[in-house]
Amino acid sequence: MSGVAVVLPLFDAEGRVAGSEAVELNAPGPWTTPSGPITSRVAFAAAHVVPQVGAENVPGAPAVVDWDATLAYRHRIWKHGLGVADAMDTAQRGMGLDWAATQELIRRSAAEAASVGARVACGAGTDQLSPETVAALEPGDAGLAVVTEAYREQVHVVQDAGAQVIVMASRALTRVARGPEDYARVYDAVLAEADQPVVLHWLGTMFDPALAGYWGSDSVDDATATFLDLIRAHQPRIDGVKVSLLDAAHEVGLRRALAALPAVDGNRPRLYTGDDFNYPELIAGDEQGHSDALLGIFAAIYPAASTALQAFDAGDAEGGHKILASTEALGRHIFAAPTYYYKTGIAFLSWLNGFQSGFSLVGGLHSGRSLRHLVELARLADGCGMLLDPPLAAARLRAFLTTNGVTA
Repeated sequence: MSGVAVVLPLFDAEGRVAGSEAVELNAPGPWTTPSGPITSRVAFAAAHVVPQVGAENVPGAPAVVDWDATLAYRHRIWKHGLGVADAMDTAQRGMGLDWAATQELIRRSAAEAASVGARVACGAGTDQLSPETVAALEPGDAGLAVVTEAYREQVHVVQDAGAQVIVMASRALTRVARGPEDYARVYDAVLAEADQPVVLHWLGTMFDPALAGYWGSDSVDDATATFLDLIRAHQPRIDGVKVSLLDAAHEVGLRRALAALPAVDGNRPRLYTGDDFNYPELIAGDEQGHSDALLGIFAAIYPAASTALQAFDAGDAEGGHKILASTEALGRHIFAAPTYYYKTGIAFLSWLNGFQSGFSLVGGLHSGRSLRHLVELARLADGCGMLLDPPLAAARLRAFLTTNGVTA
């Protein structure tokens, strides 16, 4: 234990304060940094952006980023041996981070990664198209051409910065595609632009409802068949796939389908789990293989994730799984429905740990979770040793509760 106490409220079913509990915070977990590269798994943490605390980061306003805090957060992840997946949905792509700020994030993050020899991959999508532009698009050839050119522009921004490309799912493509063949047509053109193998990202509707019917079908089985056809057609250009459907059984099936592909230059596409609910079992794997990782939750738990992966490297699969499993309840809470607002929890934990001066997100998204949700998040983070500076966390919790109308 840390010797630091804080009084946390208890709530009734209607959200009224119904008592309080004095909690002695735990000491941080026994987290370690690796002495060399992590080798047993490839792991990326999808990182958030920190706003300037006094800027107009309100809904609909252009993002104003605190670059020092944002990039310092990435250096902490790299120090722990993980790669950074940047300019992804965790960084609020299409959810507060506009294209101008996104381009600067890609360039800055890639330059910082190069300065320390770290790995970075960045999202390329179509969100430079305004919602009004997308709404005016009609299904068919003209709309597909607009989407394809938008993808190409972003792919080149990422590549020119020196980062690996993650081809993100596109809201605009869901609007203009008439079926699986149109998805194949656009991705054929986009992958032709790649100068190194990319990661394909399949983002489920729990993360973005506007992506319903991606790959041309509401049927997961049919969509998976289309996805696999695309991978087979372009296997040399695909490093791996990130699947964010929160369905462990589906992921294992897809992982095995990828493993059954013929090797190209000795390699097959990786399955980067995007399952922020079931990641401990998926990363641990089974006798037929394991998933690598590209996870938003890793931005919140990177010290624990790194320590777990070091255990896997050392041949201690049981120990690695145990560490990841100790964080699972926290991950499930942060990513609880509506999952769209998981970034709020990541920013709250970042603030409690002293990595940003204010609890805020661009686009005002820090308002996306309730007081009750955030208090429980603090309890769960404490339970798995993820409050890294207990005195600071306690002081910030007290201030947060006071400003939200809760006093001891």
